[in-house]
Amino acid sequence: MTVSDTPGPATDGTPPGGITPTPAPAAASGHGRAGRNLPAAIGLGVVLGAYVVLSLIFFKPAFVLFVAVALSMGSLELYHALQRHGMKAAIQPIIVGTAAISIGSYLAGIQRPVVFSTTSVLLAALALTVLAAMIWRIPGGANGYVTDTAASLMIIAYVPMLGSFAALMLAGENGVARLVTYMLVVVMSDTGGYVLGVLFGKHPMAPKISPKKSWEGFAGSMLFGIVAGVLMAIFALKVPFWVGLLLGVCLVGIGVMGDLIESLIKRDMGIKDMSSVLPGHGGVMDRLDSLLVAAPVAWLIMYLLVPGG
Repeated sequence: MTVSDTPGPATDGTPPGGITPTPAPAAASGHGRAGRNLPAAIGLGVVLGAYVVLSLIFFKPAFVLFVAVALSMGSLELYHALQRHGMKAAIQPIIVGTAAISIGSYLAGIQRPVVFSTTSVLLAALALTVLAAMIWRIPGGANGYVTDTAASLMIIAYVPMLGSFAALMLAGENGVARLVTYMLVVVMSDTGGYVLGVLFGKHPMAPKISPKKSWEGFAGSMLFGIVAGVLMAIFALKVPFWVGLLLGVCLVGIGVMGDLIESLIKRDMGIKDMSSVLPGHGGVMDRLDSLLVAAPVAWLIMYLLVPGG
């Protein structure tokens, strides 16, 4: 999610979800037009980017661990957000299952010869996590069982299941190039959306959902994302340029949907950010929204069109 696409007040004056959100504080010194602490955001981005690059170069399991931790933190944030509406997910088995889904999928994918296929490990981990969450809630009785179980299933499907495709991409042939292509397209899409949205944004794309998201920003996302996809297709994946064009268009498009999905969740919960754990960024889920929904799409396109998938 770009830093310029934070949800604004409801256009009809009604608090989202029936809950009056806490008013956002006035922008402090050092905060940009987007309402974020840009120095803190940039500094944290550099640190996390350096960790990602170094782990992918020297020790890929460290990156998988990073994915597992990030998805676990995202699941915890969504759990707390859903609690605002009285939905109590089974967060303990979800956290354990998130680690098993991410790490297990990667370990299965790198086995030579393959002992367990990535598909079997992913499906087994998902099924066991769902089953554990449903069983975990039984002692709470019938009152609210369906609501609480629905909250658990939403977290499992939205966070660890979608995020597991990043580990699957890394485990495949030429996995680093595949993963970097996916991440770079999404990051450049967010960058292009922020730059053109701040400089030229005048026409709202979805005013009732995310008032600061503009069509000009969307054009910037498409431009930056397509350029990144084409360059990575040619120079990293060694495939025709049109594969990168397809990656760019599809990942930018689905990434925007990811932004809107999270904006809808936050408006329904009556919150601005999922948390404040990341200085200048908000919560982990505020950074993962586009990456999560883009992961399975990126994996599928490269699985079908990039040799060795």
